[in-house]
Amino acid sequence: MLIGQASINLSANILSAVLGLLSVFVFTRLFSPHDYGIYLLGVGFASVISVFLAGWFRNLILNGHARNDGTDVRGVVISGYLICCLAAPIAYGLGRLVGLDASAALAAVVLSVAIGLYELTQDLVRARLMALTVMKATLVRAASVLGLGVVIAFLSPAGFLLLLSSALAYVIAVLVQSRAAWRGTVVAFDGAGLAAVARQGLPLTLSLTLLAVSSVTDRFMIANLVGAADAGRYVAGLDLVRQTLMMPAMSAAAAFFPLAVQIHAKQGNAALRSHLAECVELLLSITLPACLGFAVISSHVANVVLGADFREVAAQAMPIVAIAVIFQVLTQQYLHASFLLSGRNSLYLINTASIIAANVILSYVLVSSHGTAGAAWARLGADVIGFVCALILSRWAFPVPMPLGRLALTLIAGLVMALAVGTLDRSLHVSDLTACVILVCVGLASYVAMCWLLDISRTRRRLKLGLAFFRTKLASINIG
Repeated sequence: MLIGQASINLSANILSAVLGLLSVFVFTRLFSPHDYGIYLLGVGFASVISVFLAGWFRNLILNGHARNDGTDVRGVVISGYLICCLAAPIAYGLGRLVGLDASAALAAVVLSVAIGLYELTQDLVRARLMALTVMKATLVRAASVLGLGVVIAFLSPAGFLLLLSSALAYVIAVLVQSRAAWRGTVVAFDGAGLAAVARQGLPLTLSLTLLAVSSVTDRFMIANLVGAADAGRYVAGLDLVRQTLMMPAMSAAAAFFPLAVQIHAKQGNAALRSHLAECVELLLSITLPACLGFAVISSHVANVVLGADFREVAAQAMPIVAIAVIFQVLTQQYLHASFLLSGRNSLYLINTASIIAANVILSYVLVSSHGTAGAAWARLGADVIGFVCALILSRWAFPVPMPLGRLALTLIAGLVMALAVGTLDRSLHVSDLTACVILVCVGLASYVAMCWLLDISRTRRRLKLGLAFFRTKLASINIG
C-alpha cells in the first residue's frame, strides 16, 4: 500500500512540478524581476499566514480523520478555520510591516486564505488515502496558476494581480475536490471543542508558522537589504529547486504519515518502527539522487528554464539550496513524525525555533557580506542545524529508527551517480537543453544500476514482486 499510495502521489506531483517549471519558464520571461519579485514575496508571506490559519487542525485531521473509524472532525475544522480567517486584517498589517505595498499585501492575504482552505481540503482527502482525488486537485491547481498567470501577463503584468490570479487557482482546486472532502459536513461552532483543538494545536501551529517564517526569511532579507528585483532573481532559482526536489519527498511522506498513524493504532510500536525504517530509506533513496543530480546540472537548468535576467543569480544559489533540501526533507518529512506520533507538539516549537534563529542570524550576516549567494549558504546552514536538533529531540519523543547501514548504501549510490554525471558534463559540448536530457538519462541509468547492485530500498524484491504480478495479470488475460 505504501508504494501504491506514494506512486500515485509522486505521479501527481511530478506532473505538478512540470507545470510549476513551465510557470517559472513563462513568468520569468513575461514579468520583470521587480514584479516577479513582488509576486514571490507575496507568495512567501501568504505561505506563512496560511500555515497559521490552517495549522491548528493538521494533527486533528491526521490523528482523527485518518483513523477512518466514523469520527467526523470536518465540522470542527471548517468552523475553526472560518474563525481564524477573522485575523485577516492583522495579517494585512503584518504584510505592510514587512515591506509589501498596500495592493500586494491585500492580494497576499487573499491568497493565504485560499491556500489554507486548499491545504485543509487536501489533508482531509489525503488522510483517507484518496490519492487519485488528491492527484486531480493538485494538477488543477498547477494548471490554473499557469493559465491564469499567462492571462494576467498579457492584460497587465503586475505582481499583485499575479497573486490574485494564484488565489483564484487555489479556489478552483478546492472546488474540484470539495465533494470528496466536505460533502455532508455540518458546520457547528462548538466552543468547547474548538477550545480543545486550540489548546492541542497551539504548539504545532506556532512551530509550523515559525518554520514557514524561516523558509522565507532570506527572501525578505534580500528584499530589504538589496531590493525586490534581486529577491525575485534569487527566489526564482530557489522555487525552481523546491518545486523540482520537494515534490517527490512530499509524495512519499503523504503516503507513509497516515499509514504510520494507522499501524501505530492497530499493530503497535514494533510494526511501526519497521514501517518507519522502510520509509526513511525510501525517502532518502528518492531525495538524495534528485538533489545531488540537480546540484550538478543546475547551471544548465537555469539557462533552460529561467529568463535571461534571472540566470546568473540562480545558477550561484541553486546547487547550495539543492543540498540544503536533503536536510530539510529528512527533518520535516521524517523526523517530525516522531513528534506527531508521541503527541509532544512542543518539540515542533523547539526545533523550529532553532531553525529560524539560525536562518535569521546567518541570513543577516551572509546576505550583508555576500549578497544573494550568502542567502543560499545561510539556508544550508540553518537546515543542517535544524536536522541535528530534530534528531536529538526525537530521542525524547518517539525514537524513530535510523538504519545507518541501509542509508549509507543509499549515500554511496547517490555519490556514484553524481560523479558519473559530473564527469560526463565536463566533456559535453552541446546546448543546455540537450545536456540536461543526456545528463538526466545517464544519472537515472547509473542510479538504477547502483540501486540493483546495492539493493537500495529492497529494489530487487520489489521488482521481482512487480514482475510476478505482471505475469499473473498477463496470464489471466490470456486465459480469459
